[in-house]
Amino acid sequence: MDSSAALPSLSESNVPVAAANLPPSFLSRLPPNSRRLLDLFLVSFTLLFFELTCIRWFASTVIFLTFFTNLVLMACFLGLSVGCLSASRRFSFIRTVLPLTLFTVATALLAAWAYNHYGQFAVDVGSQKSPQVVYFGTEYRAKDPSKFLVPVEAVASVFFVLVALMFVGLGQALGRAFNAVPDRMSAYSADIFGSLAGIGAFGLASYFNTTPHLWFAVSALLVLYFTRPWTLFQVGCQTALLLLIAVSAYGLDDPHGQTFWSPYYKIHYDPLSRAINVNNLAHQDMHDIRTFQGAYVLPHELLRRAGQPPVDKMLIIGAGSGNDVAAALSAGVGHIDAVEIDSRISRIGQEDHPNRPYDATDRVTRYFDDGRSFVRHAPGQYDLALYALVDSLVLHSGYSSLRLESFLFTQEAFADVRAKVKPGGLFVMYNYYRQGWIVARLAKMAEQVFGVKPVVISLPYQKTIQSGDSQADHFTVLLVSNGPSPALESIRQSLAQPQEMPLSAAANSTGLIGSAAVDISTTNLLPSDDWPFLYLKERGIPFKPSVTGMLLIAVLSALILFVFAPIRRVRPNGQMFFLGAGFMLLETRGVVQMALLFGATWVVNSVVFAAILTMVLLSNLTVQWFRPRRLWPFYVALFAAFLVNLAIPLSSFLALGAGSLRTVAACAVVFVPVYFAGIIFSTAFRDSKQPDVDFGSNIAGIILGGLSEYFSLIVGFKYLLLIALTYYALSFLLRRSQPVTA
Repeated sequence: MDSSAALPSLSESNVPVAAANLPPSFLSRLPPNSRRLLDLFLVSFTLLFFELTCIRWFASTVIFLTFFTNLVLMACFLGLSVGCLSASRRFSFIRTVLPLTLFTVATALLAAWAYNHYGQFAVDVGSQKSPQVVYFGTEYRAKDPSKFLVPVEAVASVFFVLVALMFVGLGQALGRAFNAVPDRMSAYSADIFGSLAGIGAFGLASYFNTTPHLWFAVSALLVLYFTRPWTLFQVGCQTALLLLIAVSAYGLDDPHGQTFWSPYYKIHYDPLSRAINVNNLAHQDMHDIRTFQGAYVLPHELLRRAGQPPVDKMLIIGAGSGNDVAAALSAGVGHIDAVEIDSRISRIGQEDHPNRPYDATDRVTRYFDDGRSFVRHAPGQYDLALYALVDSLVLHSGYSSLRLESFLFTQEAFADVRAKVKPGGLFVMYNYYRQGWIVARLAKMAEQVFGVKPVVISLPYQKTIQSGDSQADHFTVLLVSNGPSPALESIRQSLAQPQEMPLSAAANSTGLIGSAAVDISTTNLLPSDDWPFLYLKERGIPFKPSVTGMLLIAVLSALILFVFAPIRRVRPNGQMFFLGAGFMLLETRGVVQMALLFGATWVVNSVVFAAILTMVLLSNLTVQWFRPRRLWPFYVALFAAFLVNLAIPLSSFLALGAGSLRTVAACAVVFVPVYFAGIIFSTAFRDSKQPDVDFGSNIAGIILGGLSEYFSLIVGFKYLLLIALTYYALSFLLRRSQPVTA
């Protein structure tokens, strides 16, 4: 028997599905239209909360998907679009959501178990032996040619399809809920309020460091609400799903380890080895600095040998679990400002680091903030500023290809650091930078910004570093000073010839320390705030995995759309499609710009998304109150706002300082285009004769916008607006055949 017989289509019923099945005591006294609006609110809440849940959980579970979280986002949008376009079909896809989620989660856990316990295959992420873009932590297994290589595009494609199918049922419920509300503006307002509530609820869950067990429990209960009357099969799927999530959330497969969930990572900590893994990738180890000094003590030891007293005031960006802080304390540093974006990792160090560096509260002040934001607003100056192991293994958000640390490695960021370093003071950065061209890029950028040639040290010792050299097994240290510095020149002279300086074998197997000559003659492309891609070799979209991944996503999206909503049955709305594509780029650019101005923290992300939705709500209310008859004035205003954004460089906002003036000016420039774009959409949607199809077309356009974000790798984020402007121009041309009525 067709399950839709027990669950009537919203388009065929005067009462929404969920509301029709609620206990009489709950909604019986509400007017029918209020019940429909409440139903739409709950659908939108569920969609946003479940979407954020999937972005967080799949990125932390499926190996290397942490670098491609926007793929999960696009899969969610594809499912929503297909569901909306299928709203008029008799079969109720909402009943497939829990079984498909259970299957997808089980597949993800099985893939993670196979990768961790069966070492005969490796996932290839863009040929990390000679990469066009470097992904930290992805290169280890690929070195062994005997292992079976699985392209990350294949892994991503499987989960792209599965996640998209998970969201078809909720998309159908959304389309039916829109169809059930005659007043399009009230319906859209309910949708926005539900989305805002979903973002707020997930923000609270992140603030309290809750686990995926809670996220999936809330999502599954809400889905069950829409699938009433319940069946034993649906309840069984929910129970099995939560059991599987418990295994993942609490790390039950490792009796010795501890698993924590911060707003950024799934963190796995092994108290025996003091190793910290995030999102299934090795991240950092806590060492006893008394026996394992490594490169952590190198800057202090070099200063001591140069006859310099211990540093009085020091800044550490990326303090992590405390190794760098412990080394600085052991070297006699007077006071340390330790900045770490992930408070959970810092807490592990506070509780379990063998040297207890964070207990020295009289000498160490901890800050939980984005490093760039802190540097810009830090009081006073420092004798020594350090970029520790700032190599995040996660993207800034699901809306862009930025990593958390992207804005730390730009020319403008180095200028911010220089402003906080005392004249003659030092700026140090170190890491396994993987490629010679990355080292050359950092060396040239430091020299141009600080006006001093940096001292570069490679451990084990290297005499020269060429752009084409692999640095995967070399720990590189760069030191540069703010203007002339006798200390740096003394270090440079002492390292002109290699000398013995025994450090831990893990950092320097030969015991030789010497400066390396870095070839920067072919290094012309330096990262900027508009193009903040330190780990991308050249301007362009790498063929693997980006181009191949985009093609696969496009083909799979077209196939799924055809299967669920063939053109012969549903004709998409071209205007709405390009409005969605343009808005996605507008939103992406806004998220990136606000991250630069206010920090790349999850709190800033949440506030920006909420602010964008609030602007959309204001747009919708404007349309309700003033009922505009023509769209062309708002297109003109939108294009003018685009031109203002293109004309005003981001640096002009930074020059306004940290006060309210900068906040107001930045928000006005970022959010005014959103306001006019929202008016255009709301006015077109107000007169829609097929809201499910039009809304589904709009969501499908978001997928195009998400793929178009990759063009920022070529043109930067500023000129991404030109692509958005093109999409809005196409939406204007396509609307001519659909005149707006009052």
